[in-house]
Amino acid sequence: MSSTGLAEVLATFGPAYLASHDLPRGAAKVWRAILACRTAVLGGHVESCADCGTRRHVYHSCRNRHCPRCQTRAKEAWLAARRREVLPVPYFHLVFTLPHDLNALIGAAPRRLYENLFAAVSATLIEFAASPRHLGGMPAFSLVLHTWKQDLGRHVHVHALVAGGALSDDGEWISPKKGFLFPVRALAKVFRGKFIAGLDDLRRQGHLPDFLDVTTWQRLKQDLYAHDWVVYAKQPLGGPQAVLDYLGRYTHRVAISNERIIGLANAQVAFRVRADAEGKKRVLRLPGGEFIARFLLHVLPSGFKRIRHYGLLSPARKKAGLATARTALAVPPPEPAIIESVAAFLCRVARLESMCCPHCGGQFRVTATLLPQRGAMARGPP
Repeated sequence: MSSTGLAEVLATFGPAYLASHDLPRGAAKVWRAILACRTAVLGGHVESCADCGTRRHVYHSCRNRHCPRCQTRAKEAWLAARRREVLPVPYFHLVFTLPHDLNALIGAAPRRLYENLFAAVSATLIEFAASPRHLGGMPAFSLVLHTWKQDLGRHVHVHALVAGGALSDDGEWISPKKGFLFPVRALAKVFRGKFIAGLDDLRRQGHLPDFLDVTTWQRLKQDLYAHDWVVYAKQPLGGPQAVLDYLGRYTHRVAISNERIIGLANAQVAFRVRADAEGKKRVLRLPGGEFIARFLLHVLPSGFKRIRHYGLLSPARKKAGLATARTALAVPPPEPAIIESVAAFLCRVARLESMCCPHCGGQFRVTATLLPQRGAMARGPP
């Protein structure tokens, strides 16, 4: 198995890329974090085997949300918090995708476009759930933003995980009348209308780039209305654990994992992509600079929340709303949260074997602290 990863790509091809590109501050911060992750730059500690004395250096993680090395523990901690919020009903997975006609505008004003996307999707789902024709109540759902496709091109879409039902004003739980939650064609039309209306508001308020003048906007709007927008519905999920396992695949995913990067050769990065819907893989090769440029497309604006909760899961309603929903469903409240010790958490996530000496099977113990060494940083953006 190759040890090649994103940090190696940046270290190898980064100097040439930086010589001809200026990075925004947020992208530069991500770049430095990925290069420093689990190196002497961040410091760490020394562990020694209690039986044979074998020593090893363990360096700290950067914890940056774009770093492929740092997502497993973040995901586990996030899912642990969600276990108290999952209702015992089927869940539905919907995907709302923006047309690629918007890619240039997204690149010029990502924060505005992403906020408008969350607003359009959430308003659409709340409107459909509130309609007596469908459910007639308040839904519970989470949205997760993804901005990439397998080849790292821009492909902006939101994953929605929606509880199968809604809470009525009089405290009754209303289940879907049919085998699906909402008709996807109708969802897509309403979603399209809300997104374009929000975009028009942003334009009139002067929040979009100058190149989007009246003529350009009218042409873009015609293009956006000219074809159907895509809302995809997957099969409903059953059971709280199945929902959490499924949700975990999407919440903390980054644009590319280290496992997909298989080699650097001939000034190119080789990485695996899906070849078909059945999951077969093929190898794609990109010049190092092009690979980096595509990866940087997916660095989110500073402080932007890519996972959000709505309806009964919104911060303002969650405590009372979920309690009422459980009462309506005749299920007990969740058990008090169990706070794991640091050791137990590490053993569960990183597996117990990581604490065992590979030579004698003894237990590693922390014996010294390693201070951060900023001078050990590989060349990155200033």
